[in-house]
Amino acid sequence: MKTYCLALDLHDNPKLIAEYRKYHEPDTIWPEVVENIMGQGILRETIFLAGNRMVMVLETTDDFSFEAKAASDQANPKMQEWEDRMWKYQKALPQAQPGEKWVRMEKIFETP
Repeated sequence: MKTYCLALDLHDNPKLIAEYRKYHEPDTIWPEVVENIMGQGILRETIFLAGNRMVMVLETTDDFSFEAKAASDQANPKMQEWEDRMWKYQKALPQAQPGEKWVRMEKIFETP
């Protein structure tokens, strides 16, 4: 199993942050989104929020590929609709590459 940590900001607007949170509640998130996540080699996805900064932890199979996931998401109209909708709330980090949302974080410490 592999673990990845990624970061992304939300627009610093309490109303928008509340709406974004609502979209991610278990009874509100689109089932197609969850099915797509789980079908990509992601075993567990967890998102944490502090203010307007989000951190996402992905636990994946050993053969998980960000490139394959991106290609699959791009070919999936429902995922494109979800991503377009979520972009209303999200704001790329300053170091993000053009078109990049979630930025992979570098692990700098782990207990022995």
